[in-house]
Amino acid sequence: MADEPLRRSLVLDRPLDLVLTLRPLYRGRGDLSMRLGRQVAVRATRTASGPATFELRRVATDRIEATVWGPGAETALDRLPAFIGLEDDASGFEPGHHPLVARLARELAGLGLGRSDAVFEALLPAILEQKVTGGEAFRSLRGLTTRYGEIAPGPHGLRLQPAPGTLAGLPYYAFHPFGVEQRRADVIRRVARDAGHLESLTEVEPEAAAARLRTYPGIGPWTAAEVTLRALGDPDAVSVGDFHLPNLVAFALAGEPRADDSRMLELLEPWRGHRARVIRLLEASGIAAPRFGPRMPSREIAAI
Repeated sequence: MADEPLRRSLVLDRPLDLVLTLRPLYRGRGDLSMRLGRQVAVRATRTASGPATFELRRVATDRIEATVWGPGAETALDRLPAFIGLEDDASGFEPGHHPLVARLARELAGLGLGRSDAVFEALLPAILEQKVTGGEAFRSLRGLTTRYGEIAPGPHGLRLQPAPGTLAGLPYYAFHPFGVEQRRADVIRRVARDAGHLESLTEVEPEAAAARLRTYPGIGPWTAAEVTLRALGDPDAVSVGDFHLPNLVAFALAGEPRADDSRMLELLEPWRGHRARVIRLLEASGIAAPRFGPRMPSREIAAI
């Protein structure tokens, strides 16, 4: 029957922690397109063949059972090994350049770099996260998905992010009820109109993909890195311009509570080619730089 799900057993040849590996794709507890747990992860996505929902269920230490619903089920099923990091190539990564990184690489061996192969689904949240707090961006994404997304295939009650064609056709002021000012709305509408071309970036190297993304007005190094990490599994993505990341890197690697982007890049240089891998280990460690002042404040969209 056409509506029957497809199933596949994925045999693991390495440790896998679903939460650590997939967390970059998870947009908070209000994420309408994904649920994430240690034993089960569920995600709704769009493919060139149509929408799909897949469930990943750990049934043994070395096996994941995948069930996929929807017109895009076959395409989504073929993506799954890369999605959960089974195609992540860590060759050349030398954690021993720093004792903390070496320890984390041992303790968090189940953390891999997955790739969603869904560029626009990574790009929309990244644009929403520009110059606002994570909570504000999550609320914007949830609101847009509730209003303009579709019900995803399968029994899990997820919703698909809004289709690029839908967002491209909206006037900028339609984004205002969701806390998105004209600048970000215009960036979203612009890239949505070119979404078909953007999806082809999955076929090129991450560095070239990031350079192509940066040619769009309103997309800088931070946004491009956020996309190549998630959509392409870029092991060297560094989100230059992040509010918190330089402090985390400097504190973890040098004991310095504050740093700028230049100092962060200097400290990460020994791992060039795998800097995103080091960053993910540091983020997953629970280490945090001490706070000396208020967090980044929430703002009204008129002030952005």
